[in-house]
Amino acid sequence: MPTLVLPFPAIDPILIEFGPFAIRWYALAYIAGLMLGWHYMRRLVASERLWAGMARPSLLDIDDFVVYATLGTILGGRLGYVLFYAPGYYLSHPLEILEVWTGGMSFHGGFLGVVAAMVVFAWRRKLSLWTLFDLAATVAPIGLLFGRLANFINGELWGRPTDVPWAMVFPGAGPEPRHPSQLYEAGLEGLALLVITALVARAGGYRRPGLVAGVFAVGYGLARSFSELYRVPDAQLGYFGPGLTMGMLLSLPMVMAGAFAIWRALRKERKGGGETA
Repeated sequence: MPTLVLPFPAIDPILIEFGPFAIRWYALAYIAGLMLGWHYMRRLVASERLWAGMARPSLLDIDDFVVYATLGTILGGRLGYVLFYAPGYYLSHPLEILEVWTGGMSFHGGFLGVVAAMVVFAWRRKLSLWTLFDLAATVAPIGLLFGRLANFINGELWGRPTDVPWAMVFPGAGPEPRHPSQLYEAGLEGLALLVITALVARAGGYRRPGLVAGVFAVGYGLARSFSELYRVPDAQLGYFGPGLTMGMLLSLPMVMAGAFAIWRALRKERKGGGETA
């Protein structure tokens, strides 16, 4: 047993309640991530130094893309959770699929939803899909940071039992002190990736289309897999073999796709054939 157990900060998951209507931290996390990501993306496309004359989306394109990204995130995230984590339950309770405010979102599903939205948007606006990928990858960690903090406030997705000095006893998770794995994910998937993608972009990453996106995909896959070592897998799924979780399995294709994107971007740079549109 640890010599010191930190008390779990009992924060009400509902910020404000008006009769049957409630504003939850979980919903605010998504709104804050999307709004701050939109503002950050506008600043990125407005910075000539990052692009050195390369074609990129206009500010109006970014404003319109937020709608696509929002739909892709919510629809993909919810459907991903339903299909990846609880298909049997939602097959028996189909109406609950629509209750996104109760929680239950999959990052990997949201990722696929946003990718689909970007494909459609880039095709309709005749924009470089790889450039759009790079911009989305730079701002995505903001949403991840807020989302994991909301998981912590909700007291969900807790970690495995431990004796580290910063262990916490989570309500509903039994008496054992546990890793605050939500905070590990907020730090790695959110804050660390936000800094890394910003540094790659400032070092000329946007002039090698696909590089920033590849760094994000590899970084997220590794960060998520590492965090899964300290997180309790979903009860209805458990482990897939020795220590393997659904989060790890879904992250593997991301790492592979990210490695391909990095190889492609650097290969084009070596040949002097970087894309300009």
